[in-house]
Amino acid sequence: MAATFKSNDTSIADILRQIDSGSVQLPDFQRGWVWDDHRIKALIASIMSSYPVGALMFLEYGGDTVRFRRRLFTGATKDATPDVLVLDGQQRLTSIYNAMYCSTAVPTRTDKGQPIKRYYYLDIRKCLDGVTDTVDAILSMPEDHMLKSNFGRVVDLDLSMREREYAKLMFPLNIVFDAPAWIEWTNGCKQYHGYENAEAMQLIDSFTSQVLVSIQMYKVPVISLDKDTPKEAVCQVFENVNTGGVSLTVFELVTASFAADDFGLREDWEGDEKKGSVGRRGRMRKASRLLAGVSATDFLQAITLVSRYWQWKANGPAVSCKKKDVLSLELDDYKKYADLVEDGFVKAAHFLGEQRIFSTRDIPYTTQLVPLSAIYAILGTKAHDSVVRKKISRWYWCGVMGEMYGGANETRYANDVTGVVAWAEGADDEPDTVARSYFQPMRLLTLQTRLSAAYKGVVALILKHGARDFMSGKPMDFTFYDEESVDIHHIFPQDYCQKQGLPRRKWNSVVNKTPVSSRTNRVVKGVAPSAYAAKIIKDRHVDSDDFDRYMATHVVDVDLLRTDDFDGYFVERAKGLIKLISDAMGKPVSNLDGEDVVEGFGAALGER
Repeated sequence: MAATFKSNDTSIADILRQIDSGSVQLPDFQRGWVWDDHRIKALIASIMSSYPVGALMFLEYGGDTVRFRRRLFTGATKDATPDVLVLDGQQRLTSIYNAMYCSTAVPTRTDKGQPIKRYYYLDIRKCLDGVTDTVDAILSMPEDHMLKSNFGRVVDLDLSMREREYAKLMFPLNIVFDAPAWIEWTNGCKQYHGYENAEAMQLIDSFTSQVLVSIQMYKVPVISLDKDTPKEAVCQVFENVNTGGVSLTVFELVTASFAADDFGLREDWEGDEKKGSVGRRGRMRKASRLLAGVSATDFLQAITLVSRYWQWKANGPAVSCKKKDVLSLELDDYKKYADLVEDGFVKAAHFLGEQRIFSTRDIPYTTQLVPLSAIYAILGTKAHDSVVRKKISRWYWCGVMGEMYGGANETRYANDVTGVVAWAEGADDEPDTVARSYFQPMRLLTLQTRLSAAYKGVVALILKHGARDFMSGKPMDFTFYDEESVDIHHIFPQDYCQKQGLPRRKWNSVVNKTPVSSRTNRVVKGVAPSAYAAKIIKDRHVDSDDFDRYMATHVVDVDLLRTDDFDGYFVERAKGLIKLISDAMGKPVSNLDGEDVVEGFGAALGER
């Protein structure tokens, strides 16, 4: 494969002149300049000492594969069509350009993050004494060129006029690359001190030859990427070289690409508070709090899936939504499908609500929302048909209980979108996720926390089964779930199980857990089921028959619960949960009578 880059050492003076002329600029996705005063001084010290400050990476501008909106460096004012964009080195170059080239004060900040403006000076005596650390020879001065103390009442150093700079032998760093200006300064300084002053003449000449010339001759290695470098390669290169900063996202690259065509993707997604506009993210979150975790990249992936699906249907390339596919998304396709996909996410959230998933932390796989929203966007009104809804539900639960969305998912997204849509439209072949998924009964014992997608899935299936509150008998719908602070708790309480010496593997698994309101949990906490059942009934919260009926909605054998028969209850509830899982996936669960199952649960989990 032919090389797509070249490398060479380049004079920092040439780069700064190109920044000033506008021929070196930044891609719009680069963050703002954030270096503080201390770090700028350390960078200046490295250049003064001829120490390396790291390679820079440029991208040739004007290729057909990468079109980014560009912007000038902080402090630059001359706009032109650039020759290159800086991929890596923005912070260093902005610091050097502002401190060593611009006539205005450098906008920076203190070590506590407070914004300040500074001019930088080199103390000639300290630069040459051979004792002072280089960084200590660099002076950072306020915008008025005065250092003050005693709350501004006392002026400790005044460099507000050239004569005062000469008197203190303080060289203004921002003229170091302006030959007429620094020559005029050194001549003016010599004249001020008198040419007969041998010591002053020696200091100025030594400073010029040892410090100024060293800075002016400084070079940095520059790696230049060819203008035809693919967009995904630019993204990968940026991530590789920018490990010290904030990683670049696909969304930011696409934003920069669309901006070249005067489309504000960030505003379309986030809205603009100043204009009073609400973006797609805000509208989606307003439609359903379940969409709070949907990222801009998720949204772009879903649009890419929809766009590529229709291209594929027209005999185009296969459906795919990998990074390179998202980066290749055309603005026209974004505009064409964005509303449909936004609506698809809202419909996906409504679907989750129907599955009794009420909060973002209870969504088994947020990743599964991407293909789900694309499926809704493609199917349109067909998704409302009963037969289609059942198929979407089967696919969803096969993904959750088969734990199919836990790794790299781009290929699965594409396969499921094409497979589910075809299946919904009457094809016989099941989607890959439906065909390949299975649930292992022993998995119930290892589902101990809500960190697992399958754990969340089991709880949602209990709610979908029609679970009612033990005491009030109210259905655990969205309103009850929200108002009554429903959470997942043990049916045989933890304290009771520990006192009885029951195996933690069993009593802390999802088999012994269920959604419970905070009010009910306070009653059942810490005592045997027979005791809390008697208390609930005695305190007239509910009568005996209704209590039994409400407990049954949680897939609990009430007779075994009332007699505190943990082993019998545990086996029967496991059987009940297996049936919920099997019904949701639309396929039987195998190995119910295996030796490992009998050993793990204490009995086979066959027919209930």
